[in-house]
Amino acid sequence: MTVEPVSRHERKERTRRALLDTALRLFAERGFGGVSLREVTKQAGIVPTAFYRHFASMEALGVALVEESMRTLRGMIRSARNDPRTSTGIIRASVRTLAEHVRANEAHYWFLIRERYGGTGEVRQAIGIELRLFSRELAVDLARFEYLREWSTEDLNMMADLIVTAMLGTVLDLLEARQGDTEADERIIRTAEKRLRLITLGVPGWRSAG
Repeated sequence: MTVEPVSRHERKERTRRALLDTALRLFAERGFGGVSLREVTKQAGIVPTAFYRHFASMEALGVALVEESMRTLRGMIRSARNDPRTSTGIIRASVRTLAEHVRANEAHYWFLIRERYGGTGEVRQAIGIELRLFSRELAVDLARFEYLREWSTEDLNMMADLIVTAMLGTVLDLLEARQGDTEADERIIRTAEKRLRLITLGVPGWRSAG
């Protein structure tokens, strides 16, 4: 059998992927601030100068990881809530999609949670931007519900922000649970569903009362 030669573009993409994967593993263990460029390149198997062919800085690498993980999640959650007929079904699908994604990408989520609450600079800013995009997309979807169509953009955004904050709490609950404990995961998922139902039922009541 003949082996197809690897193109320059493929080699570049493989090296970039190796840097991202190595950095993610190290960030998840020690946080962004505890990892050096030299350490990432050494464990990825490249010389430090080659790093700059792929990223302008360690901050740029961190931002790339944020965008990669958050955009994948946003796409999955968007697909889970593509049927606006019943809020209960959308909540269940969204929470279970989130839980599955967290369990499949725990290093990504440890990195995001740590940098969201304890990080600084460009990476933390990127997480904030992605969460705002997540919330704004959700607000647009909420406006598709008949009982929310008359709401102002401000109120829809407020409700979406509450939902995203609750989902971040669920992410942390899942990460702190013992791996492989399916009963704990189910309890967390059920609690998350209740939280979101309280928001979707309670906020409209609060608004009408006000």
